[in-house]
Amino acid sequence: MGHMVMNFSANLLGLDNAATPFGLKAMQSLQELNPRKDTASDAQVMFMVLHASGLTIIPVSIIAQRAILKSNDPTSIFIPCMITTFAATVVALTVVAIRQKINLFQPVILLWVGGISALIAALVFFLRVHSNYIVPFSNVFSNGLILLLFVVFIIGGMVRRVNVYETFIEGAKQGFQVAVTIIPYLVAMLVAIGVLRSCGVLDLMIQGIGSFFHFLGMNTDFVPALPTALMRPLSGAAGRGMMISTMTQYGPDSFVGRLACVFQGTADSTFYIAALYFGSVGINKIRYAIPAALMADLAAIITAILVSYLFFPH
Repeated sequence: MGHMVMNFSANLLGLDNAATPFGLKAMQSLQELNPRKDTASDAQVMFMVLHASGLTIIPVSIIAQRAILKSNDPTSIFIPCMITTFAATVVALTVVAIRQKINLFQPVILLWVGGISALIAALVFFLRVHSNYIVPFSNVFSNGLILLLFVVFIIGGMVRRVNVYETFIEGAKQGFQVAVTIIPYLVAMLVAIGVLRSCGVLDLMIQGIGSFFHFLGMNTDFVPALPTALMRPLSGAAGRGMMISTMTQYGPDSFVGRLACVFQGTADSTFYIAALYFGSVGINKIRYAIPAALMADLAAIITAILVSYLFFPH
């Protein structure tokens, strides 16, 4: 439970690869309880899919990248990312729960999911009515929350008499060991992604999607940002590269640039996580993990487009 909580916490803060060591530890712990070592257990599938849905409160790395590219409002994507990633996580939870016959109509689950949904709906309604509050609210809330979390970490270490600096150094050492372990899986994924990008399949897919929606008479302003959405399930690094390329080409404060950031800040790298997490413990039968995670990815893409049209000028 501790490893899973730390993994989800790193995701909540949008720290990207910082969640990987905790995720690997969590998967190893769950594997000890798994009676069929070559087949993913229900708990492992649920954990992997929830992690792949990428629930994020503050997309720290994306905000930092927007600041590097001289955005006038780096935190403007904060609320859209929060809404989109919550929708993806709810879909992921629902799909896996239905498959595993878990009763979602329990009071605790309904209270949490329903309460957060109502809060987000109220926030969207308020900001939609008072659109002039979107930028100041995003700036104050996101920056204040980031500062609060750092203060809480330091105070928590002091209360528990933990040397925060030494603990950080020890964690960095373990992270290096983990990096060496996962190199073979990273190489395999990067080769596959490189082939996909170089052969022109991605460009053809984007052109086909754009032509389809244009034929239907729909607004296609979102199409140039789709490379980020399509690469994100394969690799977070590839998605980040597409995001940076999109912001460089169209501008970090353009509709396309912001939408690419929302895509990057939502669902996580489905295929990368599945290959890495299950491969690290020798599981080759992952059951329905990929389809469930891809449904969450699709929900994230659709929600990101709708929310971006709502919040960003285009």
